[in-house]
Amino acid sequence: MNENLLTEEVVAEHRREGHWDEMRTAPILKLLVKYFLPALVGVIVSALYNIVDRVFLGQVDPLALAALSAIFPVVLVRVALGMLIGIGGSVRVSIALGKGDFKGAERIIGHSFVLMLIVGLVFAVVGFAIIEPLLQFFGVTPLTHQYAKEYLEINLLGSIFSVVGYSMNNFIRAEGSAKTAMYSMLISAVTNVVLDPLFIFVFGWGVPGAAWATFVAQGVLAFWVLGYFCRKKSTLKLHWANLRFSWSDTLSIFAIGFSPFIIQLAASLVQSVFNKQLLSYGNDYDMSVLGVINSVSMLLMMSIVALNQAAQPIYGYCVGAKHYQRLRSAFFYSLTAGTCIALIGFILVEIFPSPIIQFFEKTVGELQAHGIPAMRVYFLAMPLVGIQIIAIGYFQSIGNAVTSAILTVIRQIVLLVSMLFLLPYFWGLDGIWRATPVSDFLSALIFIVVIVYEFRRLNKLLKA
Repeated sequence: MNENLLTEEVVAEHRREGHWDEMRTAPILKLLVKYFLPALVGVIVSALYNIVDRVFLGQVDPLALAALSAIFPVVLVRVALGMLIGIGGSVRVSIALGKGDFKGAERIIGHSFVLMLIVGLVFAVVGFAIIEPLLQFFGVTPLTHQYAKEYLEINLLGSIFSVVGYSMNNFIRAEGSAKTAMYSMLISAVTNVVLDPLFIFVFGWGVPGAAWATFVAQGVLAFWVLGYFCRKKSTLKLHWANLRFSWSDTLSIFAIGFSPFIIQLAASLVQSVFNKQLLSYGNDYDMSVLGVINSVSMLLMMSIVALNQAAQPIYGYCVGAKHYQRLRSAFFYSLTAGTCIALIGFILVEIFPSPIIQFFEKTVGELQAHGIPAMRVYFLAMPLVGIQIIAIGYFQSIGNAVTSAILTVIRQIVLLVSMLFLLPYFWGLDGIWRATPVSDFLSALIFIVVIVYEFRRLNKLLKA
């Protein structure tokens, strides 16, 4: 019996090593393309959760878009917590796999799952306890209060599903199963897309219907990813013995995940500042425009984030195996592709703002009037955003969370929040829309200096 078990373990070990041979030998560009395509589908599908809700609710009432924009910072905080664990843990897994430490990788997955359950439960309980202060803090007005509260209450119920589903999907990608990670998001998104019109229009549930559709879809995702790590198909397994809490593992996961956590937390802060400034200089329809802009921005940004997701296991493996030539190549190709995606997005938004807005409005009206000039200004510096997102993802993936966090704070908080308060003083509502391109341009100058320094560091490691 023991000999059979030993044989099975050896076979599994050889299968794992064979699975990672391509990380050592395959051309970097080929690897990026292989991982990027399923990652792109996955993140676009993930973005559809919020976008589909906005498209359907825009047909119900444009003010429902304003309500979703107002509570979006709360959702971003939960996403931040999920990324703290999911990305932090998955980077640890990639580095462990690069060193050939498969048991250590499985230990990290088990511990991360325990953290997800704790974080999801605490977030839901705290959210319900302070729901009214949250609505007031994030700029919900009397016109949108009912919509916002109904949606947020149901959304909070699905917090554990949300954190577990999105976070565990990072581990599927980290072990090299990019297509499976894509299928996970597809299954969940299709569930949401099918249930949204059914719950909103057929059942007549309106805004709560959109929230319940998201709740069910997130539950489907959570059970799917958990099932993956319990099946024979997965390279790594979720073992009962690894479902335990460890302070040392928690700190190591948080150290790496801190950067993406700060990124999302900063996004939540920026969103709340946007909300309050728009209500000071505009009205609820401008909040609805922000909802449309956030949806478009999400699609463009997530396309670049897909590049980070594709490169993350490559970065991590190269660091663990000390393959600095391949690491440098992966970083260069990612920067180039990220810039191309940002440029294409910029061209599309500047040429076709009206057709884009029509997806979110039943008839041509306030959204078109407010949205077209706002959208064109907001995305002016989009071509410079690609290198910034890629650089932040690169540093967090190689374990340099401090640099990644500092760059994020400079870009999102120091520059953007400052511009949101400064520019409206001179240009009113127009100043709010101009804040993003101005801050993106200024932060790009800083990012270019940091990127050049990193390439010089890698060159020195190659010569050493």
